[in-house]
Amino acid sequence: MKVQPPRDQSCSLPDRAGYPRTRMRRIRSHAFSRALVCENRLGADDLVCPVFVTEGNGRRSPIASMPGVERLSIDFLLREVGIWMEAGIGAIALFPVVEPGLKTPDGSEAWNPKGLIPRAVRELKKHFPELGIIADVALDPYTIHGHDGVVDERGRVLNDETVALLIRQSLCLADTGVDVVAPSDMMDGRIGAIRAALEQACHPETQILAYAAKYASSFYGPFREAIGSARALGTSEKTTYQMDPANRDEAIREVSLDIAEGADYVMVKPALPYLDVIFAVKSRFHVPTFAYQVSGEYAVLQAAIERGWVPERESIEESLLCIKRAGADAILTYFAPRVAQWLR
Repeated sequence: MKVQPPRDQSCSLPDRAGYPRTRMRRIRSHAFSRALVCENRLGADDLVCPVFVTEGNGRRSPIASMPGVERLSIDFLLREVGIWMEAGIGAIALFPVVEPGLKTPDGSEAWNPKGLIPRAVRELKKHFPELGIIADVALDPYTIHGHDGVVDERGRVLNDETVALLIRQSLCLADTGVDVVAPSDMMDGRIGAIRAALEQACHPETQILAYAAKYASSFYGPFREAIGSARALGTSEKTTYQMDPANRDEAIREVSLDIAEGADYVMVKPALPYLDVIFAVKSRFHVPTFAYQVSGEYAVLQAAIERGWVPERESIEESLLCIKRAGADAILTYFAPRVAQWLR
């Protein structure tokens, strides 16, 4: 006679019949089943690495408020990019550290074809023709006052006069070989004006990444230190052109306008404090949506990591995965080189 193995008596109790039919933990109980139902995955090709480029040769200048991030001269930039591409990063975003003597009220160095960013782009394209290069379009690194546009005698940032200069900067960058121009200035109408100018100048393939929803955030401080605009800006604010952190419907309007004017991608900046905005933009428009995990976000998380308050890899990857889950197709993050190596 076949002997039946003893059963767990708790599973045969009458009051457990049919309870619970749905156990959400069942598919979490094995690594294979967790992987099968994973809704979002983070890859190196989701990441764009922002880079601060400085003059000179053999220069690596650490940024005190961004431990682990450096300003790089072009020769060192070339070395780093080779490593990053090996790890799977396909695109970088360039930001200049402009010498104080080159800064002017109108930021004219921004469209100098022999300037720092054009020289960096030429060298990068020579050595890494497949690298995607995104270049910032804004005047704040180049102006003596630290604003993203030209300022009148009352301190007001002038919209249309600034747009005319942003066109010159965009054309200079496109001529140099930049793949994506990224207006981050938040002037009204600049996307349409830049798109029209690029078409007229026979640059129909040059892409536009619009900083469509850029908030007047308190998380930009380390970036301004990195490019040297913090001292110039002083106590002045950018609230007359960057968005109020309290507003989400306004972001939808901004994004809608930039798409209509010809943007190829739209950006929400910052990222983690604005996950609801990322979600709203992606859900509403279904267009390629970027998010920028900005310098202050990096600095806060890195400080917690260095103090042992949160685990390094897990906290960084979680932060990026949450941004992607909210709807971001690509993420600008200073953690990109580190994460790409881990994922590799």
